[in-house]
Amino acid sequence: MTHPCPACGSTQVVTRNVARKIGGVTGGAAGTASGIAGAASGAKAGLALGAIAGPAGMALSSVAGALLGGLIGCATGSIAGSKIGEVVDNRVLDNYQCRDCGHTFHVGG
Repeated sequence: MTHPCPACGSTQVVTRNVARKIGGVTGGAAGTASGIAGAASGAKAGLALGAIAGPAGMALSSVAGALLGGLIGCATGSIAGSKIGEVVDNRVLDNYQCRDCGHTFHVGG
């Protein structure tokens, strides 16, 4: 749904999504840190599964387990941060900007 600009009436309005972008990056960083902290358990699980393939399998699977833990943490954190940022954008910030006059505004709810 397009909201017209309250200043000039233009329908050339875009969403800025500042908090969503910041939340996604921050959540991704926090999720990666959490994933790296949990990488030890991922490495242990990979080590146990790789034991079947011998020493080389153990090494590769433990590294793969650690990497997978970091990637999953990053993805989960980014999604959570983006969702929280979306709420902040929609309820707190002036998330809409008119392309014609540059006015920023909030659509209340």
